[in-house]
Amino acid sequence: MTTQLNNDQYPIGTPGQKWGDAEKAQWLAMQTIKRSYQQEVVSKIDALKANFDVEQYGELDYAANTYPLYVIKTRNFDASKATILVTGGVHGYETSGVQGAIRFIETKAQQYSDNFNIVVAPCVSPWGYETINRWNVDAIDPNRSFYANSPAQESALLMQCINGLGIEIFAHFDLHETTDTDNSEFRPALAARDANVQKNWNIPDGFYGVGDTLRPEADFQSAIIKSVQQVTHIAPSDDDGKLIGVTLEQFGVINYPCKELSLCAGLSNATYCTTTEVYPDSPKVDGENCIVAQVAAITGGLDYILSL
Repeated sequence: MTTQLNNDQYPIGTPGQKWGDAEKAQWLAMQTIKRSYQQEVVSKIDALKANFDVEQYGELDYAANTYPLYVIKTRNFDASKATILVTGGVHGYETSGVQGAIRFIETKAQQYSDNFNIVVAPCVSPWGYETINRWNVDAIDPNRSFYANSPAQESALLMQCINGLGIEIFAHFDLHETTDTDNSEFRPALAARDANVQKNWNIPDGFYGVGDTLRPEADFQSAIIKSVQQVTHIAPSDDDGKLIGVTLEQFGVINYPCKELSLCAGLSNATYCTTTEVYPDSPKVDGENCIVAQVAAITGGLDYILSL
């Protein structure tokens, strides 16, 4: 596991002082393109047009780069069926969230389309995907920005898209990763940006799920864990019975107040919602295993709903 930086070791800013525009500009100047959204994501979305409805719901215009934003939908939307939302890449650097959402559409979505309307937004933060970043260009975390008049374009455009469907979301799967860079980069950057102290440096080794404190749906979360267990390992709790500083609700599951924290998982009033977390830096997995685990999380949850 990557060694963490101390709270005062980040190379931008002055300890004890929040970042201003100058520090944010300095941070942005350090970011570079490391992979292609067009080649790794958009090309796969284009290939889905033969069997699904692909719609552009917005566009991010970031200096020299423009990023179209897409949702993929099963055809013949039927208001009498429950609508399922899958989101990936809210944190753009979390690769299997993006690729897992696409893989689900490619391999599994059609078999569930008789029972559900399915909407997939596979890469909410494409600039973050290309630069391998948690934040957007304004040093804002989109996954803390799902609220009215959001300053994060990524969050605001997705909320506008989902609200524009005119259909209640019944279940929402938000696909994420927890990586070693959380300690080597993102938590220290957060401490520097906000002039606070990061006390949680825990990175669980394995998959875990995050339910909503207000609607935990323990059996739904358990079904997801059982499904994922067939393809990869589940993260054990730490010595205090916690994951990332939060007390375990059940094996492999913690709960967060999603709306209170303005998380993507709280953007609707879905009866069932979960945030998945895989650990791609584990010696027990590889990139493909992480993608398959994300798909297993979705299918496990959908199979549970169908069993009711």
